[in-house]
Amino acid sequence: MSFEHWLAFAAASAVLLAIPGPTILLVVSYALGHGRKTALATVTGVSLGDFVAMTASILGLGAILATSAEAYTVLRWIGGAYLVYLGIRLWRAPVGDGPLADNDNLREQSPLRIVLHAFAVTALNPKSIVFFVAFVPQFIDATQPFLPQMIVLEATFVTLAAINALVYALIADKARVFIRKHTVQRAVNRTGGTLLIAAGAVTAGYRKIAA
Repeated sequence: MSFEHWLAFAAASAVLLAIPGPTILLVVSYALGHGRKTALATVTGVSLGDFVAMTASILGLGAILATSAEAYTVLRWIGGAYLVYLGIRLWRAPVGDGPLADNDNLREQSPLRIVLHAFAVTALNPKSIVFFVAFVPQFIDATQPFLPQMIVLEATFVTLAAINALVYALIADKARVFIRKHTVQRAVNRTGGTLLIAAGAVTAGYRKIAA
């Protein structure tokens, strides 16, 4: 793989990842509710989710989802339902009267639980898997060995995804300083919950565009 191919892939991936989606909404909601102490768990979950989705695409799952309506429907309904569940939980989350801080009185979340949430939201997105099938081959040099190129591309994408999630988490953590009123905290929870529910509905209702 030439440096030009890699650079084009890295640039396209960075632009794609910067666009907020269900994964970033989850990362931001955890950071707003619990601060930067959740960043490691959410970044780990996002990285593992992207790794699994990209690997599954490489191994052929993406091709199956692209051609099998039944498999695609099952996966998008599972992913959509999980996003709706998380959105409802965030909507109903309790809020406090004081400013949010790392020593607040919000109920603690197990790091493993956060990792699994972020992993599920990232990996159970059928559009991501189908996207990898359509996106990655454009940067493969057919004259070069396949496996080394895939290792480089996958490592690049997962690393950029982790950095992107970390940046969003840190930004959201800084925003917590300005969230002091009970009504503002509730509005943040309900806005984030609504967006997650909407993302779940869109995921569940997504239809592949016929070629």
